[in-house]
This record gives sequence, structure tokens and C-alpha cells, in this order.
Amino acid sequence: MTRNVLFVCSRNRLRSPTAEHVFADWPGVETASAGLDHDADTPLSPELLQWADVVFVMERMHRAKLSTRFRAHIGGKRIVCLDIPDDYAHMDPALVALLQTKVPRHL
Repeated sequence: MTRNVLFVCSRNRLRSPTAEHVFADWPGVETASAGLDHDADTPLSPELLQWADVVFVMERMHRAKLSTRFRAHIGGKRIVCLDIPDDYAHMDPALVALLQTKVPRHL
């Protein structure tokens, strides 16, 4: 069975696309990423939330925004907060290492 994993940050430019890339080749996992800000490269949509089995957010404020703006679309989905601040560049080795430490236990 494939699990659909969605990574969410603010603008979908650094953290969530990195996470999507890092876990894209994992067996049994499909990945996608999106952002919560209006100017996100890929804005979060109800369709993406419906697709996802697990949603990873980078910060607590992302979980709060998600709950407020997409309450009707969350249902009983598991939302995991990774507590990763917006301090990293895309594919930053330190960010990749942090993701590889925090994400697998939830997959």
C-alpha cells in the first residue's frame, strides 16, 4: 500500500520542496509539497489535502493556519509538526539531515 505524504511550509520554496525531494524515492511513499501563503509556488488546496494520508507541517503556526483555513478538509488526517524553523536553503545538507532524523518514524 502506498502512503501519500504531504509536506507543508509557508511559501513552498525551501523546506517542503526539500522534504518532498528527500522522501520521493522511499518505497511505498508518494510525496507532494505545498505552501500556506498566498504567494506559495504551489498553494495548498483541498484536493492536495484530500490526496494526503499524512501531512507534515514545518512549524506550529502552519498547523494553526491549516486548522483554521482548511478545517473542513482535514477530517481525521494525521498532522505532524516537525518544528523546523525557516533557517535553511533548498536542499541544505543540515535541513536534509534534520528531515531524515524527524520524518521516518512517522512513515
